[in-house]
Formats: sequence, C-alpha cells, structure tokens
Amino acid sequence: MSGPCARAAAVGALALALWTPGALGQARELENPGAIAAVQERPYRLRLRHELDLWFGVLPLDAFYVGFYAQLGYVYHFTDRFAWQVGRGAYGMAARTSLRGELERNFAVQPTALDEVQFFVGSDIMWKPLYGKLAVLNRAVLHGEVHLLAGASLFRFSNSGFRPGVTIGGGGRLFVNQHVSFRFDVTHAVVVPTGGGSTSFSNVLTVNLALALNFGGKD
Repeated sequence: MSGPCARAAAVGALALALWTPGALGQARELENPGAIAAVQERPYRLRLRHELDLWFGVLPLDAFYVGFYAQLGYVYHFTDRFAWQVGRGAYGMAARTSLRGELERNFAVQPTALDEVQFFVGSDIMWKPLYGKLAVLNRAVLHGEVHLLAGASLFRFSNSGFRPGVTIGGGGRLFVNQHVSFRFDVTHAVVVPTGGGSTSFSNVLTVNLALALNFGGKD
C-alpha cells in the first residue's frame, strides 16, 4: 500500500488511538496540567479508634500566677477528619508571680481576692482538615495532622467557685506508629461570670503536650 491510500490508513489509525480511553485521558492531562492527581494513602489512620491522652499543661495568661496541671482525656475518632474528645479532666497547682507577692506585701491584698484555676473538666468536637508528612534531613519521614477544637469547659476557681466556659483552639499531632502519637494543643476559654460573686468574664489560656495512645478499630 502506498501513496494516498497509505496516508489515509495512517491518519485513521492515529485517530483511533486518540479516541481510546487511555489516550484521551493523557490528552486531557496535557491540556490541563494538574487536573489528575494521585493522593497517597495514609499509613496511620485513626478512623473508628479510641484514644487515651496523658497531658502536661501550662496556664500562662494570668499576671499573678502560672498554673501547671496534669490532665487525662479520652477521644473517639469517627473518621479520619472528625472526632469527639468525649471527656478531659485536669488538676493543677499554681506558681505565684513576683507581682502577686508585691501586691500582698505592699498593698495588703488578701490572697482570696485573686482567683486561681484549681481544676477543670470539659468536652470538645475535633475537626482534622490537614494531614501530611515531612522529610527530616532526608533521613526520616514524620507523619502528622492538624486539628481544630470547639467545646465547653467547667472550671473550679479558688475564689469564685465553679464557672462554665466556651473553649476554642487547635493543635497538631505527630505519629510515632499506629498506636502512639504526640499531641500539642493550645486552647482559649471564655469563662462566664457566674458563681462566687464574679461580675466579669475571664480568659483561660492553656498550652499543653500529650502522649496519645490509640487502640481499637482497624489498621
């Protein structure tokens, strides 16, 4: 076969190849780069898993004391993106600042006049929109996620007693393996002026680090 017939046969074969599904997909990708993307499966998943958290935290906001506390928490992960921090409870101690000492010595301010957080409990909804991995000096790969929190807390103050608050915050998680991870959270609670004659809103900031133990579910 030669001449016009050969050229017609070549054109027909090329057209048939372009109309096959694979070739058509490649043509679309060339026309619109980045439209087809491969998302790698997560090596560590928390879907349908339980989580037990052991926390150490700091209350750094108050000018008259710095609070240190230990906290125990339980989380249930419905999906890879949503979880419920069912319960958390913390008990702490206060390290009083030099400013508070000066007020008590020089201005006869009574210790009971200054409120301290003694312990608190709460519950939160967790949304986990980001998951990723980082290469460390091309020698190791760290897997982690970022989450946001919203919930409610009940605080026990040394002077004004029990007071409820609304809590928002966020943090991150670094996985060691499927069953062990580390969490770092920062939360801010707006505490309602009820109990003990309190007349103003209070703000409680927490900065905390946790060892998280994950179990149950399916790998």
